[in-house]
Amino acid sequence: MKLLLSFLPSLLLSSVAVVSAASSWSFEDATVTVQPKGAGIGAAAKEKLDPIASLPKSVSLGATDTLKLLLTTTDGKKAKRPHQAFLTLTEPVTGLEESFVLSVKDSGKGKVDLGQKDLPHQFLTSSKPIQASIVIGSFGASEPYKSKVFDLNVSRDENVPLAIPEKPVRYAAGDEIHHIFKEEPRSPPSVISLVFVAAVIAALPVLLGAWATLGANVSHLGKALGNAPVSHALFYGSILAMEGIFFLYYTSWNLFQTLPAAGVVGLVAFLSGSRALTEVQERRLAGLR
Repeated sequence: MKLLLSFLPSLLLSSVAVVSAASSWSFEDATVTVQPKGAGIGAAAKEKLDPIASLPKSVSLGATDTLKLLLTTTDGKKAKRPHQAFLTLTEPVTGLEESFVLSVKDSGKGKVDLGQKDLPHQFLTSSKPIQASIVIGSFGASEPYKSKVFDLNVSRDENVPLAIPEKPVRYAAGDEIHHIFKEEPRSPPSVISLVFVAAVIAALPVLLGAWATLGANVSHLGKALGNAPVSHALFYGSILAMEGIFFLYYTSWNLFQTLPAAGVVGLVAFLSGSRALTEVQERRLAGLR
């Protein structure tokens, strides 16, 4: 009985160790291979990985080489597919990390292939070996796995220029901007304006002659003003006012000053002109024109 009690703590510790081992993610049958471009299968450098210790020597990846990682993920002693499995590369100087997802089957067999084209440009210019780690984790109570498995030396071809992307846009205070606006539009020389004014004034006698030829009756002016004095006065006044607005726009006003005034005068001309034309039609129907 005493002998059994003395062995009981050891048995409990062994059970805990077994349970702990059974509830941790790891891998087995892992190999890393560097396949040169155009080389045969036998020419590839192949190394076996240990989940407990890192490789004693670095793995070299040339400009045209392809690194192939094969392994079987395990949960305890059983091969199983995890929720996540990565090959994580870490630049030791800057701490920059880049993870590559392993394609894992239901049997736990996973693989990942990568070349220099898949690496960030910081890894291609690193002065120290890149640390390669395997990360395995999933849902449940099993402990995830993360450990360094080898160092990666990247040998870049110096004859091929390195494509470094542009720095991202950082929003911050920029340099002061000095706006340069165009000069205000100027009126043409006064000589040109006077020439056109003289042409308009010279055309007035021609206009009056055309009215007389077409039968304009100036003697009806008093009767028209007597029948609708407000409509005729506002209509002719709005015409003169519109000409005055055009003159102000030509000399000093801008478009924002001209449009409201032209809109008001145009509305007055429309309303008063309708009433004035009605009065003219009434005299025509009465036989006075």
